[in-house]
Amino acid sequence: MYVTRHSHIVDKPLVDSLWSVYERAYIRTAEATVTHEMLDRLEFADQLADHTNRVWVVWDEDRPVGLALISTDVNRTRWLSERYFKTHFPERYSAGQVHYVVWVTIHPSYVASAAITTLAKQALAVEAADGALLVFDVPEVNQPNDEGGAAELMIRLARSVGEADLVPLSTQRYFAVDFSGAISAAPTSVVDDERAPDALNVDARR
Repeated sequence: MYVTRHSHIVDKPLVDSLWSVYERAYIRTAEATVTHEMLDRLEFADQLADHTNRVWVVWDEDRPVGLALISTDVNRTRWLSERYFKTHFPERYSAGQVHYVVWVTIHPSYVASAAITTLAKQALAVEAADGALLVFDVPEVNQPNDEGGAAELMIRLARSVGEADLVPLSTQRYFAVDFSGAISAAPTSVVDDERAPDALNVDARR
């Protein structure tokens, strides 16, 4: 296996090959996660074409089996708040050191191989040389607790190429209000317009 580095990928056969790996690897996460973790084909191509992104591809002979994409400009990604980093990491933001892991993915047939380690070490060595604040997020399906999971793997890989600390930034939870049981229920009574002012006045006098 070997790794290549790219920027501004627009060659259609290469994009198609990389999309095949990405789609195959991400489909289970997309089915298990409420958030928009998997990009569509157009979004994927746009990310590959952006010259500010670093694209790393791991190959098995002439076949791509994994890829990583890191954004080097927080202002060009819609997934992070530049205001947050301006406020909490002003020096790193001003220096252009806030980078974002948009994705790291390995073809399912190569998950048990050295592909992820080979890919990550190449990419992370460049980030370490830049002194980057490398931001990444992980869906709950891959990170059910604060410890272990993908975050533990990431920091171990990072420490294999240089001194690094894991900095927890934020946790976001998603909920839904389910109205399916209300479909056959009687409609809620509503105070008509003429009586509403009196009802409000009664409450105000209490």
